[in-house]
Amino acid sequence: MKYRLNATKSIAIAALLATVALGTVAFAQQMKVKGVIISRAGNTMTMKADTGNVVVVLNDSTDVQQLQGALKARKKEMSMAALIPGLACEVQGTSNAQNQLVAQWVRFTGEDLEQAQSAQAAVHETQVQSAANQAALQKQADELAAQNAALKEQQSALEKQQAEIAANKAAIAANSARFGELDDYYILDEVTVLFGNGQTKVDPKYNAPLLALTQKAMTYNGYNIQVKGYASSVGNAAFNQQLSEERAQNVTNILMQQGHVPLTNMMAPGAMGESRQIGTDKTEAGQAENRRVVVRALLNKGIAGTMQGLPTTTTK
Repeated sequence: MKYRLNATKSIAIAALLATVALGTVAFAQQMKVKGVIISRAGNTMTMKADTGNVVVVLNDSTDVQQLQGALKARKKEMSMAALIPGLACEVQGTSNAQNQLVAQWVRFTGEDLEQAQSAQAAVHETQVQSAANQAALQKQADELAAQNAALKEQQSALEKQQAEIAANKAAIAANSARFGELDDYYILDEVTVLFGNGQTKVDPKYNAPLLALTQKAMTYNGYNIQVKGYASSVGNAAFNQQLSEERAQNVTNILMQQGHVPLTNMMAPGAMGESRQIGTDKTEAGQAENRRVVVRALLNKGIAGTMQGLPTTTTK
């Protein structure tokens, strides 16, 4: 009797569980969601429904169809590629352990598909335009950076040039000050050596007059030899300054090496650059006059005393 009661109880429990299970399955199979697809990633898509966002799982058995006709009685098989963001659709399926809706079928109208496709095209066009705008902005930024770099380089070159000009002016001022202290000297003799455009080598024709100057100077005790180099103002000022220096030094070498003038009797060669132009640089003749080295044999008035036969001309 007890065995029969237990068997009857077991059968009743099994029947109850079967009924609950069948009810759950039936409820799951009837689950439908209406909404708009807001995103799609692989085999899942997210829909915005009245009750909130729902994640829908698609699989190979999911039936995708487009409803056609005024009564939407006809259906057209569609691929899952039609399930794009912005598409209004209805999904039926069952809920899985992750609370996702596993889709059995998806339905939508042709009108809804066209609207979604138009929206997608507009979004794509906006993205393309945005990318083009970003590329244009980047190009402008690159060009601006290149312009700034070029301006910085030009500024650096300008500062370097200004520094060179300032150094040249300082050197000329120093030479001018040094030679300006020679008012107490007699000029025993003077020779002007001319140079070709851009040339620093002394023409051999000037050797004789230069040596004659040194021989005359050596007849006096306490003589000095003054050498000043000049350049025309045509071209770069820094280069002209260098030319005047090299010209003066080359003439000095002749005086010392061939004229045997002691170093103690030589004043340091003066590089006067473009200062004290004596001819106009608008003509070739004037330019030639300015490309010169002036050599003077000097005698201090204090040392000369009342010596007879000295020239009355002083330095200038």
